[in-house]
Order: sequence, then structure tokens, then C-alpha cells
Amino acid sequence: MVMLHKVLVTGFDPFGGEAVNPAYEAVKLLPDTIAGAHIVKLEVPTVFTRSAQALEQAMAAERPDAVICVGQAGGRSCVTVEKVAVNLVEARIPDNDGAQPLGEPLRADGPDAYFATVPVKAMVANIRANHLPAFISYTAGTYVCNSIMYHALYLCDRTFPGTIAGFMHVPYEPGQVVDKPEGTPSMPLDTIARSLEYAIEAVVRGDVADDMVAGATH
Repeated sequence: MVMLHKVLVTGFDPFGGEAVNPAYEAVKLLPDTIAGAHIVKLEVPTVFTRSAQALEQAMAAERPDAVICVGQAGGRSCVTVEKVAVNLVEARIPDNDGAQPLGEPLRADGPDAYFATVPVKAMVANIRANHLPAFISYTAGTYVCNSIMYHALYLCDRTFPGTIAGFMHVPYEPGQVVDKPEGTPSMPLDTIARSLEYAIEAVVRGDVADDMVAGATH
């Protein structure tokens, strides 16, 4: 089993009228070392073009063994680990630079989709083993979260061979749901951060959980 030495973890800045983004707020709470691996933390803009550029620059500078990008999925009840990124932009709202591409590919020379190369099932299994809820998600959407996941996997495929990559969505933190409809789920930032830490731990250790039953019926 090959242990990883460096993991790049990214999180987005606030978007969509929110004052905070729990993605990067939780990333900031991560320890500097997880399972012996150095954790590099990077805030990226919620912008299609500039987030991809910032990611590529950081990967070139840091040469991480793994890249895990983190984004907000308001309405989800817990941390979810994404399985697939699609080569498509369909922006329901403009990004933070005002761009709103519709029906465009992210990379004209890229495949239709990439599967995460981090051990998705093992990440979920380790979060659950530490008594926190987590699920696999089979859609990262068509906004900047899917975009950065696709770009990370594209860069690993084309420019940084040997690097693995994936994406995790996190729910709102409690302060964000004060003015939202009753029943809107949230999770404390420290709990989100612990979920991320357990997932990264599984990645660093090279955990395997291929026999875990997952999937979705709709």
C-alpha cells in the first residue's frame, strides 16, 4: 500500500448571495497533517475560468499526490462524495464574475465524463465508521463544483499523471438557514470539517471498500 505525502484541498468562496461558503470555512479547520500527509489548503473563486486556472497553478506548484475539491450543496443533509464529473456547463445562476455559460463543454478535447480516482466508497465508509452520516453522490451538478472536479480529473489525466482527484459536497452551515424555509438541512462547520478529515484519511491510507453497497435508484 502506497501512502500519500501531500494532499491539495480546495474550497470555494461565497456565491449566490450567501455571506459565507461552508466549503472553504470547513477546509480552513482541517489540521495541517492528516494520517501523515501534509494538507495544502486553497480558496478558489466560484468562477468557471479562474477556479480552473487557480487549481492548475496550485497543482503545478505543489505537485500533490491527491487533489480533493470541496463545494457547497445547499439542501443536502450531510457531506457527500461525488463519483462522476461531466463535460458540461449549464449555469442556472451566473458565477461570481457574471458568466453564465449554457450547454457548453468544459474542455473541447476532453471525454464526456470522468469518474473520481479517489476511493469514493472508502471515503464514505470511513466517515460513517466515525459515526457521521455520508453518502455517495452520482451528480455534481452542472455549475462550478462540477467544473472544478472535471478540470482536476482532466489535469490528472493529461498533465499530472499519478495524481488522484475527487470532489466532496458539503451542506449549509447553521447560520445560512436562519432565513430559509423550515426544515432546510444544515451541519455545524466543525462536523463538516471532521467529515472531510475522515474522508481524506481514507484517501491517504489507500483504504478500499469495494464491497460496500451503494448506488441510486433515481
